[in-house]
Amino acid sequence: MPIYRIAIGAPGEASHPDAIKAAMAEFFSMLIFVFAGEGSGMAFNKITDSGSTTPSGLIAAALAHAFALFVAVSVGANISGGHVNPAVTFGAFLGGNITLLRSILYWIAQLLGSVVACLLLKFATGGLETSAFSLSSGVSVWNALVFEIVMTFGLVYTVYATAVDPKKGNVGIVAPIAIGFIVGANILVGGAFDGASMNPAVSFGPAVVSWTWTHHWVYWLGPFIGAAVAAIVYDNIFIGESAHEQLPVTEF
Repeated sequence: MPIYRIAIGAPGEASHPDAIKAAMAEFFSMLIFVFAGEGSGMAFNKITDSGSTTPSGLIAAALAHAFALFVAVSVGANISGGHVNPAVTFGAFLGGNITLLRSILYWIAQLLGSVVACLLLKFATGGLETSAFSLSSGVSVWNALVFEIVMTFGLVYTVYATAVDPKKGNVGIVAPIAIGFIVGANILVGGAFDGASMNPAVSFGPAVVSWTWTHHWVYWLGPFIGAAVAAIVYDNIFIGESAHEQLPVTEF
């Protein structure tokens, strides 16, 4: 991947109104996504008194996250691009589709959105715990790391194919639907093993509110590696030099 595609950004970009609006869009999209996704697990546990890794619990989690992510991506797409995931933002940065300074704004907004969503859930449910992501019995950190890498690779690859590729044409709502579907499908695969995060912000909010940090690094390293591999593979093989649209960095 040519290094010139990666842009740091102009000094004034962090205070530019468009950048601030985009960060706010990421904050609200993440709040919507985490409130619905994490909240569905809490509701299921309250109703059934059983773990979310039961077959019905996995299906409920997959559907809730798929539907919520479809909405979260859709409502943010025209303002911020609808990343709703620090790993997606990282993949977009490596492909030269967003500057480092704007990426940092997105990361801050995404993390804050997740924390606020979990705080609201805890308050609204009368103090129920927002459970942090954890490894299932018999699953090592290396098993979980591979799960997170592969699942996030599939997610970011889907983002590139349906939303980033300049040859995608007018796909309309296809991108949010595809992104929601791949997350839902991955939860059905990896949910019973490590919770299937694919999103450092989704893991961060519950960890902060419950103050549980066991193996938390897995939910950062895995998604960032998966996102990087997907961005590099898709950008170099399928977008290529001639089709790549250089990131405009002078508007700030």
